[in-house]
Amino acid sequence: MQVVVGRISRAHGIRGEVTIDIRTDEPERRFAPGSSVRVGEQEMQVRSSRRHSGRLLVQLEGVVDRTAAEALQGRTVSSEVDPDEATGRSDEFYDRQLVGLEVVLASAPDAPVGRVTAVQHLPAQDHLVVRVGTQDVMVPFVEALVPSVDLQTGTVTVVDLPGLLDPDAADEVR
Repeated sequence: MQVVVGRISRAHGIRGEVTIDIRTDEPERRFAPGSSVRVGEQEMQVRSSRRHSGRLLVQLEGVVDRTAAEALQGRTVSSEVDPDEATGRSDEFYDRQLVGLEVVLASAPDAPVGRVTAVQHLPAQDHLVVRVGTQDVMVPFVEALVPSVDLQTGTVTVVDLPGLLDPDAADEVR
């Protein structure tokens, strides 16, 4: 499966390096020399990558000058990732592992109430976007509200807190 790992921001210098806006937790792995990435619709090899002033600079095979690097500006960079690949930690998940999981309440684990449709990475914390009926609800992805994620059963357990999955119910509680 192709996963977006970055976006080419701009050219750097005259030898064809590009700056990458990183969209992965593993830039050292995804942009390692010799790795293959898709830039737009084109498959390319990473020749080198390095950090410079807090940014990731990448040299791609075939991009030998500033003009060629500038032609790539704004393109997304994706990488082939095994869908079964895990983070290696039981309390961390890739977005692709969470999207599609059924959402159940802690008080009724056998009755799905929604489905995770996206993960949003906001400054304060991550949020799960849960489709409940015809509306999307954002649930802060913190242990106090989402006590468990079970990839084997395909479920995310959410606490049964009035208003969490039904914002209209929050007004009734007050």
